[in-house]
Amino acid sequence: MDEKVVIFDLDGTLIDTIGDLAAAVERALEEGGFPGHGVEEYRRMVGHGIRNLVTRALPEGASEETVDSALKVFKDYYTTHIDVYSRPYPGIHDLLRALSAEGISIAVVSNKFQEGTETLIRRFFPDITFKRVLGNAPGHPLKPDPEVVFQVVGQAARAVMVGDSATDIKTARNAGIPAIGVSWGFRPRADLEIADAVADDTGALRELIFSYIHDN
Repeated sequence: MDEKVVIFDLDGTLIDTIGDLAAAVERALEEGGFPGHGVEEYRRMVGHGIRNLVTRALPEGASEETVDSALKVFKDYYTTHIDVYSRPYPGIHDLLRALSAEGISIAVVSNKFQEGTETLIRRFFPDITFKRVLGNAPGHPLKPDPEVVFQVVGQAARAVMVGDSATDIKTARNAGIPAIGVSWGFRPRADLEIADAVADDTGALRELIFSYIHDN
């Protein structure tokens, strides 16, 4: 029987991490003497790796040296404050348990740095077995490169990808697998119009996953 795999994005899909991400960037900006931003602004900045996040938060035209310095402050602070505000979205833990009970493999593919991705998974889902947990690390290209999907699923696997952004949907498209958007994340619903389907809660997401995994 073919393996069935659900690939989840992390930030904005499984876990609401925006508070801790914003706090860490704000710390870096403060130490550098740069103006800060509101949390809502960070929702538009995240999703493309922490270097891109820090670069977007800095004033336009910041030098590479300035980015490097701010990135170090961000990572040092974020690593030790990664779960102050972050929490799984309602119903996510039960959903992951339900998928596991059905014999469906679960994987995470994130553009967050690998150490941070693994830390959050261990912190909030210690009882869930994941097939793979891939973050931004050497050998793991950033989404929407489909190689990250191919590193998770074999040719015989039946897979679906779940995420809250156009980047996640494009990753699935590039890999040739169905994409389900979730409306509770960091991006507006309009960004998810290119998905095969959109879920507004975990109950609807469960039904969609089962439909794509079992019927397509």
